Amino acid sequence: MKVKNNEELDCVICESDCIHHEAVCRVQETMPSDETLEALSDFYKYFGDGTRISILAALSIEELCVHDLSALLNKSQSAISHQLRRLKDARLVKNRREGRNIFYSLDDFHITRILEQGLEHIKGECE
Repeated sequence: MKVKNNEELDCVICESDCIHHEAVCRVQETMPSDETLEALSDFYKYFGDGTRISILAALSIEELCVHDLSALLNKSQSAISHQLRRLKDARLVKNRREGRNIFYSLDDFHITRILEQGLEHIKGECE
């Protein structure tokens, strides 16, 4: 429950002894808006698909085209293209044309860092 003002907080405090007024107020002042949290939730959904996370992991190592990714991940070019389109729409990957080929890479260093931190977390739990 979001606390909107001190009057509402006082009512909540009356109902329970375990609310820490100062801590709740500090968090409330800096908590992202509901809209921002919803956008963040949508952003992380792109990391929740095995094919998409494999594409991102591969592109974190090297720029690749659809044919390369298809061979690497043993998926159809159609499936790879579909996922690349979604990743591009979400600004997780970008592309560049070289002749008749289109090469894909991660959109920016933030995506690289998110992948690296996730892998560090997973590796830390597995050890």
